[in-house]
Amino acid sequence: MSPPKNSPEEPIPVEDLTYEQAFNELESIVNDLETDERPLEDALALFERGQALARHCVQMLEDAELKVQELTGEDLVDFDPS
Repeated sequence: MSPPKNSPEEPIPVEDLTYEQAFNELESIVNDLETDERPLEDALALFERGQALARHCVQMLEDAELKVQELTGEDLVDFDPS
C-alpha cells in the first residue's frame, strides 16, 4: 500500500497552499532553523522550502493588491486616520 498523499515525508506543494498556510509554515521553518541543530543538507532543504514559501506569499499579496486596485478603479493610497 502506498503512503497517504501529502504525508510528512511529502509536503504539500507550495503553490497549493493558502497564504495563511504558507506563512505559518514559513514561520515554523524560520523558528526551526534558528533553534534546531540540523545536518547541513536538512537545513538547506528547509531554507529552500522557506524561500519558495516566501516567494509564494509575496506573489499572493501582490495579486491581492492588484485585485483591490481593479475593484476600486484607482491606485491605492495610504490610510490617514486623522
